[in-house]
Amino acid sequence: MADHPHALLVRKGYDAFVRGDMDTLRGLMSSDVTHHVPGTHPLSGDFKGQDAVIDMYGQLFAQTNGTLRIDLHTVLVDGRGHVVTLHHVTAEHDGKHIDETGGIVFRVLGDKITDLDECVEDIDRANEFWS
Repeated sequence: MADHPHALLVRKGYDAFVRGDMDTLRGLMSSDVTHHVPGTHPLSGDFKGQDAVIDMYGQLFAQTNGTLRIDLHTVLVDGRGHVVTLHHVTAEHDGKHIDETGGIVFRVLGDKITDLDECVEDIDRANEFWS
């Protein structure tokens, strides 16, 4: 069975992210996209608009000195504009290591990602890692 168009869109976004291809990511997101990051660390919060989201992604790569790795495991769709992913993340930051499962709930309108709600396996661990 062929992947749903929303699954293909999100898979393309993950591929662009792991390659650091921010131009492709911009093309996949609406201009007013919002990425919600849980926690209380410096990179948590609501990042609204393509520039804010892309800047936050740049900070993820910069603060992990290129050690950030995301391995997409599962993509689920409902056919009504929602996509849920599960992925594995590893990274190093200021002498700390993270190795856990995460996920994102995407909202898609037409052929653009409009909203990303990130979920983490352990919020306290994420706060400690990014602080």
